[in-house]
Amino acid sequence: MIDVKTTTPYSAFLLRVSLGLLFLAHGGLLKLATFGLSGTMGFFGSLGYPPVFGAIVAFAEVGAGIALIAGVGVRIVSLLAQPILIGATLQHLPAGWVFSRQGGGWEFPAFWTVALLVQAGLGAGAWALDVNRLLGRQPAAANA
Repeated sequence: MIDVKTTTPYSAFLLRVSLGLLFLAHGGLLKLATFGLSGTMGFFGSLGYPPVFGAIVAFAEVGAGIALIAGVGVRIVSLLAQPILIGATLQHLPAGWVFSRQGGGWEFPAFWTVALLVQAGLGAGAWALDVNRLLGRQPAAANA
């Protein structure tokens, strides 16, 4: 039998770090290092969005990746990243199924959206930075 009390924190950790690495890969490596900020902004502009959205999304993905890997603000970061992934899902919807198709499919960003919701529900899990402890504050539940 699986002991949920001992496995869930480590499962949440694995999910958290995996999601964080994906954000770094798509934000930092792909959008900033590969395409560059101007290329990313140009791409967003070519889709009909204000080009500044490309910069906002790229830096938000990098920030979300770092926060998730470190385990800081995991629930809120997972929820705040939802609009990025919902937007990506909608953008890839016309390409149909299978992400390797021209224009990319919708299933990868859709799965990523759901995985972020699961992460928000699970919380940070094991080996997360506890900002309250670092600042010398006790969480509200500990004071009750």
